[in-house]
Amino acid sequence: MKWLTILILLFLGNAQASEISFKYNGTTLRANLEKTDSWPKGPVLLMTHGTLAHNRMEIISTLQELFKENGISSLAINLSLGLQNRKSAMYDCATPHTHKHGDAMNEISAWVEWLRFENVKEIILLGHSRGGNQTAWHAMEQSEPVITKVILVAPQTWSASNAAKNYEKRYGKPLATLLDKANALIEAGKGQQMMEHTDFLYCKDTSVTAETFASYYQPDERMDTPFLVEKIRQPILLFVGSEDKIVKGLQKKLQKLSGSDNLTIEVMDGADHFFRDLYAEELVERAVEFIQE
Repeated sequence: MKWLTILILLFLGNAQASEISFKYNGTTLRANLEKTDSWPKGPVLLMTHGTLAHNRMEIISTLQELFKENGISSLAINLSLGLQNRKSAMYDCATPHTHKHGDAMNEISAWVEWLRFENVKEIILLGHSRGGNQTAWHAMEQSEPVITKVILVAPQTWSASNAAKNYEKRYGKPLATLLDKANALIEAGKGQQMMEHTDFLYCKDTSVTAETFASYYQPDERMDTPFLVEKIRQPILLFVGSEDKIVKGLQKKLQKLSGSDNLTIEVMDGADHFFRDLYAEELVERAVEFIQE
């Protein structure tokens, strides 16, 4: 715990809501904490957002409020994405990218330790979109007894062929050429060298280090959440939106799993990737049942 230094506990208008900051490996991390009367006994949800997003985006803030109404405390973390004290806003594509997909798993671990430091006895991980994959990946690799359940909301799917096809469709150029360039720089010991004027994730014509580019596009079956779920020990509740146009083919991939007693799949007819309005209420209602089981 030597690396964990509490820096700020800034109370907002509601005495039960607070913005938390602490320093982890030289980087100040931020999160929004929503407390209920059950704090810190728990359970407490640790929530992770999606690609280049933030912890106050609509789906995360809505879920936090709904869980609070149901008496469940939550901590919505704001991934640093390689930035110092990153604010709750979408990542600015003009900012050079130095973050990696795997950074999120380390930061989830850091926040688990923060919650344990606060005497939280039961943590339930929740992740949305790419954050769902990072949450599942963390759960697969870590076996902390304090983490009792996992909730995945429209978690990321992945395949090398789809990644290549989607990249070329979005940017009109082959992914393989850039990935080969990134890997060559890494092999030459130049992984931190910037690849200028490079299209990356949702950012056109940006700057990205070679190792960052490779971390998001290098073939790795762990980027595909259905590959991970059978390897997670804790009970899992996984939500699929039937009208999800961002994470495609999730339900089909899940149907191919051999079967797992600890996995419950909820397909919500009509819901898109962000489970807005009544879909969010339905999601939380089912999640609360799962938490209380």
